[in-house]
Amino acid sequence: MFDITSADILRYLIMAPGLLVALVFHEVAHGYVAYLLGDPTARAQGRLTLNPLKHLDPIGTLAFFFVQFGWARPVPVNPRYFNNPRKGMMYTAMAGPGVNFALAAAFALIFHMMAGFGVSGRSALYGVAYFGVFVNLILGAFNLLPIPPLDGSNVVAYFLPPRAAYKYMSMSRYGFIVLIGIILLGRFTGFSLVGEIILPFVSGFASLLGIPM
Repeated sequence: MFDITSADILRYLIMAPGLLVALVFHEVAHGYVAYLLGDPTARAQGRLTLNPLKHLDPIGTLAFFFVQFGWARPVPVNPRYFNNPRKGMMYTAMAGPGVNFALAAAFALIFHMMAGFGVSGRSALYGVAYFGVFVNLILGAFNLLPIPPLDGSNVVAYFLPPRAAYKYMSMSRYGFIVLIGIILLGRFTGFSLVGEIILPFVSGFASLLGIPM
């Protein structure tokens, strides 16, 4: 049973704007790049919008707060519209994490501007900018993991022979089960997917942006 304090609720509220922006822009980036490459599917289904209700998955959003990874409703992509389906899928996949890293830099700029203007470190807006950096870095790094159906798998698949790529991507139906299994196993073994793989990347990128951990 979760023991949630008022401090936890306040932290979640401060994290929420950055998470909302991260998830929505991530999915819109996928759909927009696919659209630029000739796939009208996302646009036809009304997914090229910044309306969060079109993108958020309730369980995926809550998961981010409790197990440090989450997801939104995937934007539909039909690679048959692409001139080069495998390359198109790679570019479409890279768009999501790419936008998250750009957003992390934007939140870092806001963070430094507020610090320069003397905004208190206890200010809610200061916290929104701070957590906005890390939420976007975590989401971007998480999605680059080469576990189907995460974005990193489409990048890996591009460099595999076609038959191997097909077998590799066919694992997508089990991908989230594998991820949840790794996380649950970590509860018993001490291995943390976030702590061992994602956190070092996030820490290094945050350092480049001048954001303290």
